[in-house]
Order: sequence, then structure tokens, then C-alpha cells
Amino acid sequence: MAKDSDNLYDVCPTDTTRKNIFINGFPCKNPAQITASDFKSSVLSKEGDTDNFQRSSTTLVTAAEFAGLNTLGLSVARTDLDVDGMIMPHAHPRASEMMFVGKGVVIVGFIDTKSQVFQKTLKQGDVFIVPRGLLHYNLNSGFELATVYSVLSSQNPGMLSISDAMFAPVLSEPMRDLMKNLFSRSKLGTNQIKNVTSFRC
Repeated sequence: MAKDSDNLYDVCPTDTTRKNIFINGFPCKNPAQITASDFKSSVLSKEGDTDNFQRSSTTLVTAAEFAGLNTLGLSVARTDLDVDGMIMPHAHPRASEMMFVGKGVVIVGFIDTKSQVFQKTLKQGDVFIVPRGLLHYNLNSGFELATVYSVLSSQNPGMLSISDAMFAPVLSEPMRDLMKNLFSRSKLGTNQIKNVTSFRC
């Protein structure tokens, strides 16, 4: 049966004023010009820079950078997590994600629509699957750099980050006022935070 293809962009309104055609993806190369190099990428062979607040780095490779992925409904990623590094909760609205731990010990989990948490500690060689569109996170719980490789089921999976959406430096004036008001009314000080559990193995 014929069906509509999945969206590769958040929105794609119809443009009836221009003659240019924008397709849901990328145009294909001339078959006579396709080579084996189109199906190889070394981008994920390089360790990411984890010298940042979250002590982590993710490199996502889509069909825009890796020509051979076009029309296959796939993208790939590498996540490097330094000791105590984390990837904050986020979601991919157009893709499920399969993670493979190449090195280290990593806590991964996702949260379903009933707020139930599915979390596991993974070691080298373990695989974990995150269903499409659900919030998920990673945390290095070992004593060395951890590396996770992922395959996502879209050539443009998208990413929604809670922390970026709420605390991005460019916030609208009403959002800045709301956050300022919330923090000023909060009675919880940093010295009142107790019972913090370490996730180290």
C-alpha cells in the first residue's frame, strides 16, 4: 500500500508562490557518478571535546554529511562522556535510537508518556533501545571516558532538549520574567539539597 513518507523537518508548509521545488530529503546523485566512497564516513572515529559544563560531546552524522545515508532513513552518532559526564534529557521526534556502548560504563534511560522510567547500567558491548520521541538521557557511571555509538531511524531525527528550551541564553522577555519570578520565590537553597545518590559502579 502507498503511504506518505515521514517528515524530515519539523514543519514544511506548501509554497505556491515559487517555482523552485524543495523535497523532503536530498536529491539523489546521478547513478553513473556513485562510488564506494559515498558509503564510507570516518567522522565518528574522532573523540569529541568533553571540556564543557556537561563533560560530554555528541557528534551526529546525517545524510547532509554522509551521502550514502540519503533515503535510507538512518543517521549515526557518537557520544563521548568524560568521568561524571552526562547528556541531559532530550528527545528525537522523528527517530528511535539504538545505543551501543563501545567503552566504559554508562547509565541510560528513557521516560514514557506515563512518566515511567526505564533505566539500565550498560557496559562495553551492551545495547539499549530508546523508542521514538521519548525523553532519554546518558550518564557516565564509571571511572574512565565512556563512548556510546548510536543508530537513529531517520536521516534527520531532530532533537528537543528540555534544558536548552528552558535555559537557553536567548529567551523571550516573558520567559525571562517568569523564570526570575520562580527563582526569587523559591525557598530551596543549595545548602538544603541532601541525599544525593552517586551512580558510580
